[in-house]
Amino acid sequence: MMAKRKMSLNELSEKVDLTLSNLSILKTGKAKAIRFSTLEAICKVLECQPGDILEYLPEK
Repeated sequence: MMAKRKMSLNELSEKVDLTLSNLSILKTGKAKAIRFSTLEAICKVLECQPGDILEYLPEK
């Protein structure tokens, strides 16, 4: 989604008011949870729906 919007991780970090390291954790899929307010902010900036940026992967 970021590539479609031609937005860097740094730019997204500034626009959603998240640290670069926290946003990186979300992007790499290492986060255990995400707040709805964070998800809403990311979707607002990227002009997308949660399903466009989330993927369900069952635990092994």
